[in-house]
Amino acid sequence: MPALNAPRETWLLFARRLAVFTIFYNVMEGLVSVGFGVADGSVALSGFGADSFIEVGSALIVLWRLREEGGCASTRLKRERNATLGIGILFVLLAVGAGLASVLQLVARRHPDTTLPGFAVAFVSLVFMFGLWKAKRRAARALDSRTLEGDAACSLACIQLSLVLFVGSLGFLVLPALWWADALAALAIAVLIAKEGLSGIRAALHPEFSGGCGCH
Repeated sequence: MPALNAPRETWLLFARRLAVFTIFYNVMEGLVSVGFGVADGSVALSGFGADSFIEVGSALIVLWRLREEGGCASTRLKRERNATLGIGILFVLLAVGAGLASVLQLVARRHPDTTLPGFAVAFVSLVFMFGLWKAKRRAARALDSRTLEGDAACSLACIQLSLVLFVGSLGFLVLPALWWADALAALAIAVLIAKEGLSGIRAALHPEFSGGCGCH
């Protein structure tokens, strides 16, 4: 990882590589999570997989934002604002989907046959995502970018969602009578995502949006 005082070009290259790596990793994680979630009837695991694809979308927005660093300051600020808004909208869309699915599961009083896959996926994500989040957060600070800060928030949300999924899955494995644990875990996931998404949207729409992350 570059030093904070490294040239801007070095951090731009590092941020692009993080985005590309995020895309490849989360495509794999999303496919596995959604596959197991559908097979086991787990709303929380399916929602977690959907979040992986949201992270892919966020990383694609980052690549678009970093594609052109030239031009006038107003053009760069416009790209930063649009990228921040796009990431916020992705968060909100996911939150709505996960929230509706979990409410429907609670109303129908349905539960998964097993949440062992959710337990395993959450554990792997917890082990892996912390380092990625720290690297993205450092890049956001070095480049003073609200877009990169939002992308780092995606990784942080993934860590938080992994904890929720881990606890919910463990609860069902220990006590199957907790049929509602999976749906409540999905609701908690939706709340966390919505909070971050709305924060990004408000920042992007603020008249005094500067494009900076306020990390300094």
